[in-house]
Amino acid sequence: MKLTCIAVDDEPLALGLVCSFIEQTPFLELKGRSSSAVEALKLLNDEVIDVIFLDIQMPDLNGIELARVLDARASKPRIVFTTAYNQFALEGYKVDALDYLLKPFNYEEFLRAAQKALNYKELINKPAVAEAKSEDEYLFIKVEYQLVRVALSDILYIEGLKDYVKIWLASAPKPLLSLTSLKALEERLPARRFMRVHRSFIVSLDQINSVTRNTLHIGDINISVGEQYKDAFNGFISKWN
Repeated sequence: MKLTCIAVDDEPLALGLVCSFIEQTPFLELKGRSSSAVEALKLLNDEVIDVIFLDIQMPDLNGIELARVLDARASKPRIVFTTAYNQFALEGYKVDALDYLLKPFNYEEFLRAAQKALNYKELINKPAVAEAKSEDEYLFIKVEYQLVRVALSDILYIEGLKDYVKIWLASAPKPLLSLTSLKALEERLPARRFMRVHRSFIVSLDQINSVTRNTLHIGDINISVGEQYKDAFNGFISKWN
């Protein structure tokens, strides 16, 4: 499998380096190069592109702004940002960038980012039957700049924060941190196995050890059941009797 790519950077030396890295990577195919995001839009209209290696600080239209424009498209390429400024990392994460390479980077670092792009392409190209089968057992979560496969049976509970969620697992002492909403995750989880019990918590029904009044217990963790979720939770608990 080959990935079609373009490189976008207003610095000629940086643009040349990225293009040389693409050309020496067997599974990448360079379809074009551009010194501005506006020019890159024309390339994207003329070619089917899998990955853009994209600078952020550029005149007229910067890389983050281009990523937002592309986000509105039904079919959009994945983005690997290449920048000298680490303060854009959070913005890059918010526009669903695949990776974030901080200049100056070497070929090994570039290759790791390219491999992520290839893994993503292979993942979405898996047969639909195989994907449907795995939906009942696994969930793919965006953690930093990669997709992490999480077994549903490993999830204890999910805690919602302001802009993030913490996914607590039976197999790890620390939670996975993902930039998404609790509501978005709730819609992806099977209702027969998971339940929203509080505006800040989704729990795995299989992991509940005991219930006392309006509190449920998962191991040493106590989680209160919110007022608006009590009827649904009590309906589940009634099946225990």
